[in-house]
Parts: sequence; structure tokens; C-alpha cells
Amino acid sequence: MCLAVPGEVVRIEDGRGEVSFSGVKRMVDLRLVEKVQVGDYVLVHAGCAIQVLPREEAEETLRLFKEIMG
Repeated sequence: MCLAVPGEVVRIEDGRGEVSFSGVKRMVDLRLVEKVQVGDYVLVHAGCAIQVLPREEAEETLRLFKEIMG
């Protein structure tokens, strides 16, 4: 089973972006998504952003993750 996690893009540089996952920041390859901007939420799988998400959808997904994890 594969899992992709939403995170917020906080910085972009040369096709890569620093993405915050509830405060934990990681560098992610952004070259698979078009027109991503700082402040966007992206769905990340295996170190690559695979989709830009609407803010509401990303926030709901993160809320559900927190609920499941307790």
C-alpha cells in the first residue's frame, strides 16, 4: 500500500521545494506539478509532489490523520 501525505510549500528553489508537514520540513521534488507556488498544499509521495491540493481538502486530510493517530 502506498501513502501520499499533504504538506504546505514554504520555499521553492530550482524545481525543489521545502514542504512543511505539520511543522516538519523536508525538501521535495516539485517538477511533476505545474504552477505550484509558496503557500500551496501538495500531495507528496516518495519525495515527489504529485498533485496540488485545494487548501480545504489538505486541511481536512490532515485533520483526519490526527484523529486516526490519536
